Amino acid sequence: MENTDFNLNEVEIIPFDKKYKKDFYDLNVAWLEKYFYVEPYDEMVLSNPEEYILNAGGFIFVAKYKQEIVGVVALINQKTFFELSKMAVSPKYQGLKIGQKLMDFCIAFAKKQAWKSITLYSHRSLVPAINLYQKIGFIEIPVEKNVHYKRADIKMLLEF
Repeated sequence: MENTDFNLNEVEIIPFDKKYKKDFYDLNVAWLEKYFYVEPYDEMVLSNPEEYILNAGGFIFVAKYKQEIVGVVALINQKTFFELSKMAVSPKYQGLKIGQKLMDFCIAFAKKQAWKSITLYSHRSLVPAINLYQKIGFIEIPVEKNVHYKRADIKMLLEF
């Protein structure tokens, strides 16, 4: 699909609704399978976002363009911090700054909630993503030994 008529201003970031559960799962699995693999922790969280994210005090947002869900992101309550996680953009809409829009939305949301920071886990092989995080102001901090993602080799923090 050509996106020559695509307008980022028409992308709306809205709260998760259970009708978007399949989109949340499918977009994340597609991303994970492209770059890594779906770990047991991913499968558990992605299959039950209400239980593992929303009911645990977290948030999920979706990026909607026209009638299509083109991106997703979660802010997971990890008890002592909120983790920016499960961000994925539809392959046919990648490179159109939807990920940046989701990040900006999450940062504004976190500030509105009066959080002191957002944390994320990533992998150093994802150079464009790491560069984006650094440009936004995330700094690298030590990854704990018992991190819930096998693939995580970098932990980053954005303080407000």
